[in-house]
Amino acid sequence: MKVLVDTCIWSHALRSKKPEFEVQVKSLETLIADQRVLIIGAIRQEVLSGYSDLNKFETLKTKLNYFENTPILDEDYITAAKFYNKCRQKGIQGSHIDLFICAVSVRLNVQIFTSDKDFSFYQQHLPIKLYSTTKA
Repeated sequence: MKVLVDTCIWSHALRSKKPEFEVQVKSLETLIADQRVLIIGAIRQEVLSGYSDLNKFETLKTKLNYFENTPILDEDYITAAKFYNKCRQKGIQGSHIDLFICAVSVRLNVQIFTSDKDFSFYQQHLPIKLYSTTKA
């Protein structure tokens, strides 16, 4: 099964050398080797943002070009808005991109690989599935 990889996981793998992220980085490497990784344009944009050094930007862009953008449908935007409203009603303030990720993952019936704790709150009210590194 494919897995939608969130920005924070990419950042751990591409920018951080901290040992506390080693399990997540190894899990991402396994998903890549198994060709199970999904990325959407918004996540690609977030990963590439913040690189003022053009050479580093181009190197990273080239690495990410290996992964095709998962198509986005108009319904994903509507679902993301519904998810936002539902979470807000439950007292959960979510970012638009997070809930957009949730919407795409539900449509595709795929897990989300993230270290962002907000997704555990979304999961209490939305039909999302989170990827566990113990399954890698």
